[in-house]
Amino acid sequence: MGASQSIRNGLIMTTTIALSNQKGGVAKTTTCLSLGASLSEAGHFVLLVDLDPQASLTLSVGLDPKTLRRSVGDALLGNNSLVGVSRESAIKDLDIVPANHGLVVIEKVLSGQNGFQYRLKNGLDAMENGFYDFVLIDCPPSLGTLTLNALTASNLLIIPVQCEYYAAHTLLYYMKLVKRMRTKTNPHLTYRVLVTMYDRRNKISVAMLDQMQLRLNEVLFKTIIGVDTKLRECPVLGLPITSYAPKTRGAEQYRALAKEVLNNDP
Repeated sequence: MGASQSIRNGLIMTTTIALSNQKGGVAKTTTCLSLGASLSEAGHFVLLVDLDPQASLTLSVGLDPKTLRRSVGDALLGNNSLVGVSRESAIKDLDIVPANHGLVVIEKVLSGQNGFQYRLKNGLDAMENGFYDFVLIDCPPSLGTLTLNALTASNLLIIPVQCEYYAAHTLLYYMKLVKRMRTKTNPHLTYRVLVTMYDRRNKISVAMLDQMQLRLNEVLFKTIIGVDTKLRECPVLGLPITSYAPKTRGAEQYRALAKEVLNNDP
């Protein structure tokens, strides 16, 4: 049994983590891939789920969305299981349920159906207990059917944010959203905040980080992901930072994030 696995009522359980932010360009997909790769590097079995119609996570592991015969959309519609549409990545113990642009249509189809929020959760529940230690879900940059599915299915929501003025508004919005999700579909949902793309040379970023550390101490990850050009290069080769540039600062920071997640596994 992996050290990350939780045991509830005598059953080995998988920890499911959603990564979401309505604002694009905050390293959400990069974090999903890099955290997943760091967890698998530490000896855990990880499944990535791409719920973004832009399919950036799918592209980041070297898959072409246009050539996919099956995708996460087939699982959400009940045509296939999540395991049935999953693919192995080039990284050991790191699989992915890929996406394509057809998710745009599927999101509209699902929104008119009863219990649409539980489609992903039901698919994950149908997998063998403990088959994966972690499931990481890359959400679209919007609050719609797909994001609600992710939050209903997850134990933990990670909100990647930059140290800028708009971050405060984003966090206030998500705090209200988590409270609403706990009431309606997922009473066990917790959240953490991750600072990404941090530039210590920027005075505003430094000041904003000080404020966040003061006000969000209980939910803020200690790990801070800095600006790193190698992180931007990774998607071109379809590899996570831990494989593409394993000795860089970015790789070490995501390994540190993985340790924090493991130490605080819900």
